[in-house]
Amino acid sequence: MPSLRLIRDTEKKAAGEEDLGGQMSFLEHLDELRTRLIRSIVFVFLAAMLCWFVSDRIYNFLARPVQRALAEAQVRRVGIAGLNGQTAVVPLNSLGPNERVRFVFPETKSLGSVVIPAGASVMARLDKDSQGNPGLFTDEPLTAGNAVVPKDVRLPVDLNARADVLPDINDKLVVTTALEPFALYVKVSLYTALALSVPFLLWQIWAFISPGLYPHERRYVTPFIAFSSIGFIAGATTAYKFIFPPAARYLLGLGQDFRLLLKADDYFDFIILLMLGMGIVFQMPAITYVLARIGLITAGWMLRVWRAAVIVILIAAAVLSPTNDVPNMLLFAAPMFVLYAVSILVAWIFGRQRTVT
Repeated sequence: MPSLRLIRDTEKKAAGEEDLGGQMSFLEHLDELRTRLIRSIVFVFLAAMLCWFVSDRIYNFLARPVQRALAEAQVRRVGIAGLNGQTAVVPLNSLGPNERVRFVFPETKSLGSVVIPAGASVMARLDKDSQGNPGLFTDEPLTAGNAVVPKDVRLPVDLNARADVLPDINDKLVVTTALEPFALYVKVSLYTALALSVPFLLWQIWAFISPGLYPHERRYVTPFIAFSSIGFIAGATTAYKFIFPPAARYLLGLGQDFRLLLKADDYFDFIILLMLGMGIVFQMPAITYVLARIGLITAGWMLRVWRAAVIVILIAAAVLSPTNDVPNMLLFAAPMFVLYAVSILVAWIFGRQRTVT
């Protein structure tokens, strides 16, 4: 009977080693890592090829915040006031029917086959087309080179645009070489592909480290990927919607004595890295979930070290913030404080003692 018990103990030990993924040599680890890297690179490459076909739309989406900030900076720099010192800007849709104004083209536009240069002007009136849609129409012929734009042609203007933000050719980002737009679209496609590939990349990382975990710990892969993907999207959205606009207004406000021309490549390096950085910061609850389920951290421990966490968050906010002023740094730190509180709640709900069976 002792020999039978010894055989059973040996079988249990072998089964335990099998549950842990068995023993892998160094070369086997390298081969597994190579396989995961190749799969990740191929997936990102295919996603980048798909993103290339819509790279111009992604460009316009990412450029919108800085273009809006440039327009607002232009209005603040120029200033528009009437004879009595009050602001004289009114929205176009406040004009009455058939009321006439002089329209100035802020940038080069095409009216049919005729190209109208920036700075050209024409008398226009507010009217409705045959479908009853209001618009601004030419009230006199417009000469452009050897071509003539006749009367009653609809002008390319948005009647619902903000009256305090004037369109200007300087609102566009600039490029300095003929190849830079191509390189920029490639970069935009690649970064977008990386963002879209986050769930797959996280799954590959988890598949690489899961052999070293216990069987019950491997079941955390689905919640981890879900939490991580949602956190990444929330972080990138927070950077795009709430963090970058005030930072851009502050930085552009410092350049009121200069002509504001931003290089497209420099801008996209900045905003994309900012969005990726905040997406990584928002992984805090997902990482906390895994560590709490494994038993490496607890809610009580996180509460005890909150002072050190505050210092680390403030240092991270100072590094991530593009400005050195306190309000913008606190703007970066605020979501991190909220994430730390959410992480404590996650650790309290999902935390457990580490087990080996």
